[in-house]
Amino acid sequence: MKAYDKLVRDLIPQIIEAGGKHCEVEVVEGKEVKVRLEEKLIEEFNEYLEDNNLEELADMMEVIFGLAHQLGYSDNELLEKRQEKLEARGGFKKGIILKKVY
Repeated sequence: MKAYDKLVRDLIPQIIEAGGKHCEVEVVEGKEVKVRLEEKLIEEFNEYLEDNNLEELADMMEVIFGLAHQLGYSDNELLEKRQEKLEARGGFKKGIILKKVY
């Protein structure tokens, strides 16, 4: 038996059961969800730094959508805010490093 104490995607228990194994889960609520999502974001970020792949970026996005939901925002509101900021301030595609302002 391997022990975990981390937030997982909603379908993971069913996937484990479908694979012929059993698992024990706990459902958290309220502030605990936000805390666990923040921990998960750090975990996924570290996995991205290690693997540098699209899958880890997608995992980070899913956690960010989960955090937005906990703050009362929809996926669409998050995407709209991203677009608003992109249009007003640009993105991060050009690699611009601000050194000094005079």
